[in-house]
Amino acid sequence: MDLLKQIKESAKKYNKKIVLPEGTEERTLKAADEVLSQGIAQIVLLGNPKEIKDLAAKHELSNIDKAEIVDPKDHPKKDEYIDLMVELRKEKGLTREDASKLIEDPLFLGVLMIKNGDVDGEVAGARNATGDVLRPAFQYVKTAPGISVVSGAFIMILKNKEFGDNGLMVFADCAVHPNPTDKELAEIAVATAKTTKAIAKMEPRVAMLSFSTKGSAKHEMVDKVVSATKIAKEMAPDLLIDGELQADAAIIEAIGKKKAPESQIAGKANVLVFPTLETGNIAYKLVQRMADAEAIGPILQGMAAPINDLSRGCSVSDIVNLVAITANQAAGL
Repeated sequence: MDLLKQIKESAKKYNKKIVLPEGTEERTLKAADEVLSQGIAQIVLLGNPKEIKDLAAKHELSNIDKAEIVDPKDHPKKDEYIDLMVELRKEKGLTREDASKLIEDPLFLGVLMIKNGDVDGEVAGARNATGDVLRPAFQYVKTAPGISVVSGAFIMILKNKEFGDNGLMVFADCAVHPNPTDKELAEIAVATAKTTKAIAKMEPRVAMLSFSTKGSAKHEMVDKVVSATKIAKEMAPDLLIDGELQADAAIIEAIGKKKAPESQIAGKANVLVFPTLETGNIAYKLVQRMADAEAIGPILQGMAAPINDLSRGCSVSDIVNLVAITANQAAGL
């Protein structure tokens, strides 16, 4: 069974409730129909109920009646969510009048539903920009305990099965944070290990990458990775992690044994943590294109609840896959 099928099968067992704020967006509605048809997750659609039902009828989507449809402008919990918003943002000066307007925005309503425990996760971005999707999430859901930075991981499925676990690897951060500090880099490593367990179903072996292996080069950028590795070990003592390692020492056993003979990770890594966003983003794109690898992501990590952002060019299948991934994240938190 391939990984995406495994992810979907796992999601079916968890039966998590995922909110889709863009309930009147055509691809989102079609994806919701498919998710409900396959039993991947429970779905909450936000939007005008008549418009959603009319669109479902137009496209002959027979499963939408299984979804919970919530009208952002008129629903039983509106006042409850407004109260919650004001309580959470009172130090920022949020008034009840302002909250009453914001709660009618589906992107704000979605995260308040998560914060209130009414849903388990959110998928959005087919219609909205990343900043618009994430802003309410940062304000109300915030980051996970002990984590101050959000990052993006890619699951890489390689044709060469010698790397990682039978060709399966996880790369991070490839999507969000340009130049993390040592503490932030450690947090990214710990969060990526969690993603690896929850989504890729692997026991993580984390390599903290650099242009140096075990002191072969001296530079402040190397120092950052060394420090990040130490902090990550303190944050997660049971995590198999090592650094600093060059990429070849991390993934090729013969080179790992030569350059870092005492390392448990060298030559065996299935998780690669890059020192900066530029290195991570360049690396995953090169591997994707030159090695013809499949790249699944970005999977946003570090939030207190799973909130994932789609590309506005996404397909229906992209949305279905991300709903399944979000359900698995919710189960793994």
